[in-house]
Amino acid sequence: MDIKNLRDMPPFITKDGSEIRELLAHRNSCIRHQSLAEARIPVGGSTQEHFHPRAEEIYYITHGTAKIRIADETRELQPGDAVAILPGQKHKLWNTGETVLRLLCCCAPGYEHADTVITEP
Repeated sequence: MDIKNLRDMPPFITKDGSEIRELLAHRNSCIRHQSLAEARIPVGGSTQEHFHPRAEEIYYITHGTAKIRIADETRELQPGDAVAILPGQKHKLWNTGETVLRLLCCCAPGYEHADTVITEP
């Protein structure tokens, strides 16, 4: 049985500037075709706009509030919201709240820096 706890996962910075803790991925578990991580964005922070040529993503907001832009559409997010992001869709996430934004990110195939294309300076 392969069980990981968030408190034991070391953080790292993704290519878009998010701090993540990878819970399950090919780097640390028996999982081979997807990844699950918790991302944290500080108050006033944001990711760089980017897209993934191969991976589809799901963002699930657990703490805080945010604004997300996918392609030309912008929406507000709150805890309990799940967002689908298809391969090739440009997206950017802002923390609009007064606490650290925390969200679960599921990627299939699993997250890789090489599959992240930054689209803003």
